[in-house]
Amino acid sequence: MGSQFLGEVLGTMTLILLGNGVVAAVLLNKSKAQNSGWIVITAGWAFAVLAGVFVAAATGSPEADLNPAVTVAKVVMGGTTVNDAVTRIAGEFLGAFIGSVLVFLTYFQHWGETSDAGLKLACHSTGPAIRNPFWNLITEIVGTFVLVFVIFCIFAKSGATAGAPAAGVGPYLVAMLVWGIGLSLGGPTGYAINPARDLGPRIAHAVLPIPGKGGSDWGYAWIPVIGPCIGGVIAAVVAKAVGL
Repeated sequence: MGSQFLGEVLGTMTLILLGNGVVAAVLLNKSKAQNSGWIVITAGWAFAVLAGVFVAAATGSPEADLNPAVTVAKVVMGGTTVNDAVTRIAGEFLGAFIGSVLVFLTYFQHWGETSDAGLKLACHSTGPAIRNPFWNLITEIVGTFVLVFVIFCIFAKSGATAGAPAAGVGPYLVAMLVWGIGLSLGGPTGYAINPARDLGPRIAHAVLPIPGKGGSDWGYAWIPVIGPCIGGVIAAVVAKAVGL
């Protein structure tokens, strides 16, 4: 058996490897998937979530948060202790870093073939289509609110959704939710909706020897960390208010 920490490390590592992997596939030069577009990226991230959840659950973390915003929201809801939350969050950030390193290794030959430093950063962390800190923050808050609130609704045990989904169905529903968020709300900021998903790979981008990589855009880095945390807390407050 694993542990919550190990489960979150391996689950989040899988999430980032497949999620940032599909971004690299679409953006980097001489990739067979180059220029295949936003639909491919959003679908790839949905499948990445599905795989990450199953890996986390099988290796010691049945909660399979993979996202500090989700973990914090569960603390607010009273379903997770602070100690457990700290353990999971540490695993999530470490797993995200490792996953991004694996993306770097997988696409090793393609970084030097790609001249655009912005595309290389986009294979690790998010950035705004139109840079405006206030509205970029609002976008991340809204996207994460939808993520966390709908997750609570999926697994609600009262009202119209009485009873949790049948065993094994929940991860598929969450993956579909992430796909929908990417399609509908991902355009302005690239829908980080997960502090670990953005910060862990951004650190990896900063330390890895990526040819011609440019800066890691640390001036923007706080938005995909703070915004999802705010959105997750708001979702938890609303969920408690409506009796989920």
